[in-house]
Amino acid sequence: MSYPNQNPYGQQPGQQPGYGYPQQQPQQPPPYGPYPGGGGMPGMQMPYPMVMPGGAKAARVMLFVLSGLNVIGLVLAVMGLGGVSKASHNVSPYAATEDVTAINIGKGLLIAVIVLIVIFTAAAITLALQFANGGSGVRVGTIVFGVATIMLSLFSFPIGLVHTVLGILVVVFVSKDESNAWFNRPRY
Repeated sequence: MSYPNQNPYGQQPGQQPGYGYPQQQPQQPPPYGPYPGGGGMPGMQMPYPMVMPGGAKAARVMLFVLSGLNVIGLVLAVMGLGGVSKASHNVSPYAATEDVTAINIGKGLLIAVIVLIVIFTAAAITLALQFANGGSGVRVGTIVFGVATIMLSLFSFPIGLVHTVLGILVVVFVSKDESNAWFNRPRY
C-alpha cells in the first residue's frame, strides 16, 4: 500500500502537492528581455540606458559648440599671424634688434596658439563623435578635455569665459550617474 504523499508516479492532475514536494513557482520572464539589453517587464528599471541620456547629449552638443568656437579662434589667429608676418617684412633692415626679436617671438607664440587650437578642435570633434559608441575611455577623455579647456581658458579670461563655462558644464554632465551608465553599458 502506498501513502498519498509518496506516489512514485509524481503528482496527479488536480491534486494538491503533498508534504515534501516543492511548490511550483510562477514563471517570470527574464528581467532584461530575450536579447542582450532588450526590454524587460513593463515598469521595471533598466540597468543600462537604451538611448543616450540628456546629460550626455548636452555634453556632446557643447563639445561641438566648443569646436566651432575654436574654429573661429583659429581663423582669427591665422589672420593675426598674417598681419605679424606682413609687419615683419616691412621692418627696416636698420631697425633695432629688439624690434625684430619681438616680432619673431610674436610669430612663434601665434604658431603655438594655432597648433594648440587645432589639437583642441580635433579632440573635441573626435570625442563628440565617439559618444554614440560609449566606453569609459571616451568618458574619461571628455573629462580630461573639459578640465584642460577650463585651465587654458583661464589664461584668456575675459575672452575665454565662454570656454570656461562650457568646459565646466561638459565635465558636470559627463560626470552624472546617468552618463556613467551610458558610457559603461555593455556593447555587443
